[in-house]
Amino acid sequence: MSQKSSIHNNPWLQLRQLTPARIALGRAGTSLPTAPLLEFQFAHAQARDAVHMPLDFEQLVNSLSSINLECIRLESAAKDRGIFLQRPDLGRRLSADSAERLQRYHAEQSTTPDLAIVIADGLSALAIERHATPFLKRLLESLHAERWSLAPLCLVQQGRVAVADEIGELLGARMTLILIGERPGLSSPDSMGLYFTFAPRVGLTDASRNCISNVRLEGLSYTTAVFRLMSLMREAWRRQLSGVNLKDEAEMLSVDFHAELTRNFHLKLTHSLA
Repeated sequence: MSQKSSIHNNPWLQLRQLTPARIALGRAGTSLPTAPLLEFQFAHAQARDAVHMPLDFEQLVNSLSSINLECIRLESAAKDRGIFLQRPDLGRRLSADSAERLQRYHAEQSTTPDLAIVIADGLSALAIERHATPFLKRLLESLHAERWSLAPLCLVQQGRVAVADEIGELLGARMTLILIGERPGLSSPDSMGLYFTFAPRVGLTDASRNCISNVRLEGLSYTTAVFRLMSLMREAWRRQLSGVNLKDEAEMLSVDFHAELTRNFHLKLTHSLA
């Protein structure tokens, strides 16, 4: 005769098929069953590793070689990973050597680029390693088709979002876009964020930027992210602004479209049941 299991399943168990969220895990006495507990600890370890793991810039440059963009490697004012995590302000500014390098480069150029693209490790080097190159390949197809002029691709070690403002200002770019590893979640250690700013300059706040987050295979697809980003940049160019005053109408349209489909479905269902 088999012994009765001490694990009590949650009645919402079937809902786990619809979400990666940690719901309906069941219980063993007053605690979690062993398997969900170990899965949680593993996810927590992955998130910690993503924060502390250094980005392999040599490998990144090699993977970007097929894009045929000039690359400039830079460093933030945070000298190492420990300082970067403890001093977010230093990650928002370039080191003195990197700033001087960009100044010299800009002084030798006679053009004003439409867009400066920046890649920074941020809080998840894993996100950049997995998603930066395939996303950028799709984005460049759209940028080239619409004839956007580009500054050299800037790769920043120990960089935060606002470092793109200084880069854009030094390069004289009309806009900046930074691809950066986002703070890892317990189910998304490799989420990449896109932050876009019109008329970048040092001292801007988050209110001056637009963000598209959760770019990864299990989240926002590369194709959808490129579509939304290009829609934002076209509108920013037309209105000469970005941030809180620029709404993501591409997302609003998709939400409206989904609502209309849902409404039509309910109407058809009602008629079929009548």
